[in-house]
Amino acid sequence: MSDQGHGGRAVSLALKALGVEHLFTLTGGHIFPILDGCRQDGIRIVDTRHEQSAAFAAEGWARLTRRVGVAAITAGPGVTNSMSALAQARFNRAPVVTLAGRAPTFRWGQGSLQEIDHVPFVDPIAPARTVTATDEIAQEVITAVHASLTSPRGPRFLDFPLDVLFNSATIQIPDAQPSEVPDLDDGAVLAIADELARAERPILIAGSNVWMDAAEDQLAQLAEAGGIPVFMNGQGRGCLPADHRLAFARSRSKAMKEADLVVVIGTPMDFRLGFGQNFASGAKVVHVDSHPELIADHVRLAASLGAPLKASLAGIADALADGPAVSRQWTASLEAAESEKGELAEAELRSGASPIHPMRVYGELVPLLDRDAVVIGDGGDFVSYAGREVPSFQGGSWLDPGPYGCLGVGPGYAAAARLAYPNRQVVALFGDGAIGFSGTELETLVRLGLPVVCVVGNNGIWALEKHPMRALYGHDVAADLQPGLRYDRMMEAFGGRGELVADPDDIAPALKRAFDAGEPYLVNILTDPDVAYPRSANLA
Repeated sequence: MSDQGHGGRAVSLALKALGVEHLFTLTGGHIFPILDGCRQDGIRIVDTRHEQSAAFAAEGWARLTRRVGVAAITAGPGVTNSMSALAQARFNRAPVVTLAGRAPTFRWGQGSLQEIDHVPFVDPIAPARTVTATDEIAQEVITAVHASLTSPRGPRFLDFPLDVLFNSATIQIPDAQPSEVPDLDDGAVLAIADELARAERPILIAGSNVWMDAAEDQLAQLAEAGGIPVFMNGQGRGCLPADHRLAFARSRSKAMKEADLVVVIGTPMDFRLGFGQNFASGAKVVHVDSHPELIADHVRLAASLGAPLKASLAGIADALADGPAVSRQWTASLEAAESEKGELAEAELRSGASPIHPMRVYGELVPLLDRDAVVIGDGGDFVSYAGREVPSFQGGSWLDPGPYGCLGVGPGYAAAARLAYPNRQVVALFGDGAIGFSGTELETLVRLGLPVVCVVGNNGIWALEKHPMRALYGHDVAADLQPGLRYDRMMEAFGGRGELVADPDDIAPALKRAFDAGEPYLVNILTDPDVAYPRSANLA
């Protein structure tokens, strides 16, 4: 395919050939040709109030749909504003391509507006290149997109000097080349199957790459082949439905301390898993992920496999044909722990306390959620409760910042979710600290007509910091916010709808109104600042 046009058209034609439908952006003169090209070629331009939110929306799109998310940002501060989102995409292995403007080549070094060399400071986070010829743009975009989608996946960055984008050239779109699929290491597959076959108390811990590798069915196949309990974190949530007989959640601590074999699939052994060092004494540990580069080197492993998870999990399940030795007593003990912890949580989920206990919010929210609802978490303690109490019944229905932990993601992720799934419930859960990062993006949701139910757990503090600091020092500093701020009125000022809730009995009616509204709606719930999430993870 060939055409004639300016450099921005080369970008848009390449994106269109790759099936890209949305460009997340904030306008700027350096990228006018890209915006013009996307307008010509029918790629929807989704414009935000801050470049960070545009990049977060691209990341959210990538993680929800397993397709590339593309952001276009202007030069200089546009790029620096997007850096946190690029770093988060790197930690989450999200296929994101960021396209940036750049001061013109013919004026380089003379002090053009926003003249800075982005590549040296972006490249350590997202492999970065400057495209210096208009006729090379299409190929560079296609190469960057393919690289971002290829395991171990992650963000890529291209910038284009102003003159290169505005110049015209013959645009050549190369034919797509099939991706090479690596062969499985049969020895590693058999070794892992052998460990599972001999274990009496095995567990599987499934993380985000199970979803990103589209390996949900193969996870179920492996779990059912061995009758093996499964725990899920990150976007692994829902890859086995929460009500599946082998899906466990509340008994995770017990399982990690008592399992004789832990098979970690599609997630790093980071602080969320005690760095792989908090398992039972003598327990064997196996790590399976989608690329050799992702296999832990700080944990003594009984076996490992770094290859696409769909094939890996299917191969291990097939090799388990002779049946494992999983003890029925083991699964029964986990089921008992699940029930016991569920009963303990029930009192908080129904709490009539005033100020409102944050758990009561989820006691009212969860029954209103459809099985395919997309739930987004943007906060600390308030969202930690959601992670514990909100069930996921299919993959790609839970989105939070991930291990990098950058707040302010909520509106960008919510916009991406609503665009990806126009007929599903989309709920964004905010702490009142987190909404301060990107609250003006509520205007983006309203302006673009993207119905999202926003729920703010408003306790007037930075709870994730206040309570631990007081425990350490007997006092806290820089941990208080203005109590009772009217985030609902902020949503109303932008043209959406909102309401304040201070009585626990008013939570459910307010949430029902929000779901029925068909427009951006914010429920601002005043919660008890004295309630601290019972956190046990060692962050370092």
